[in-house]
Amino acid sequence: MRQEDKPVNIVPAERLSLVQEYYFSRKLKEVARLNAEGRDIISLAIGSPDMPPSQETIETLCQVARRHDAHGYQPTMGTPELRQAMASFYKRWYGVDLDPATEILPLIGSKEGILHVTLAFVNPGDGVLVPNPGYPTYTSLSKILGARIVNYNLREDNAWQPDFDELEQMDLEGVKLMWTNYPNMPTGGDARMETYERLVDFAKRKGIVIVNDNPYSFILNKEPKSLLQVEGAKECCIEFNSMSKSHNMPGWRVGLCATNATFISWILKVKSNIDSGTFRGIQLAAAQAYANADEWHQEANRTIYARRRAIAEDIMRTLGCTFDPRQVGMFLWGKIPDTYDDVEQLTERVLHEAKVFITPGFIFGSNGKRYIRISLCAKEEKMREALERIRTSL
Repeated sequence: MRQEDKPVNIVPAERLSLVQEYYFSRKLKEVARLNAEGRDIISLAIGSPDMPPSQETIETLCQVARRHDAHGYQPTMGTPELRQAMASFYKRWYGVDLDPATEILPLIGSKEGILHVTLAFVNPGDGVLVPNPGYPTYTSLSKILGARIVNYNLREDNAWQPDFDELEQMDLEGVKLMWTNYPNMPTGGDARMETYERLVDFAKRKGIVIVNDNPYSFILNKEPKSLLQVEGAKECCIEFNSMSKSHNMPGWRVGLCATNATFISWILKVKSNIDSGTFRGIQLAAAQAYANADEWHQEANRTIYARRRAIAEDIMRTLGCTFDPRQVGMFLWGKIPDTYDDVEQLTERVLHEAKVFITPGFIFGSNGKRYIRISLCAKEEKMREALERIRTSL
């Protein structure tokens, strides 16, 4: 007789109790179910560019993929061609000099960089300054790694910039890192040199490493800025940049980390024990993409998004939301009317009555609980259809 299987008493690691499944991972399951029922949901939630990279980028990938010698392991530090292209990109657009051999580390996207930098600088129990509202991964990965979250406020009346007077009054004992993100996601607050200068001064006086996440500086923005433009920033700051938004390459997973040589060596020590180098074809194609003509960026990152942004503004007005027209980036952030008790009352109504998926701001922190975010990563005809559905249904 076959003995019945007995349940095994296996439990997950305690760290899983500190985080939830990513909001979009959970919500997209619901959207998929609604679509399977024939609801035809239009998604204006995810910031995943729907346009292709430049033709030269795609052709380079195909050419390299056909080579018999291109499929082996690649250096974790990245190919010399890619690091040089990244350094040239920073010089061309930001006027920042970086040594491609020692001051740049290619990443498999910025999310990977958040993990590696936290592992390199933060011990369990150390503090990490996280913006509220802010990218949820700053919080979730910090929690998973045992860091102590110390939120700092971003508010609309301060143009979503850090309140340095408030920061000076905070207990920063044991704080090792501070995450910043400009141009800001989700709020669209633009980068300011005054803010960058104050951040560098703050970092030096407090002994805190500032990590600026900078993937949006080319979207609807005529003046791309970098924290590393500030004199002395490399001594105490790290900057991430990503090809996902600026070069229409979200699925390629190519980003970079730029800072001083010592910090790079620490981060590389972590990274080299976690992953191997990216496929050579992707690295050389990315190097080609960094050489895109100015006209490509004008069309892809400003002209097309500007037309979509105008439709998103009409959607905001139709929903009775207010917004700052000076926002930059690939989202539109707006404050909901007082007639709604909470933001999900609006977003769930839009989802189930108008069949349009937009993002509730509470997922970015308590300071976002009265806001919504609309993505510009949908074709104009789909955005116009979403607008018409909302007008008709609500």
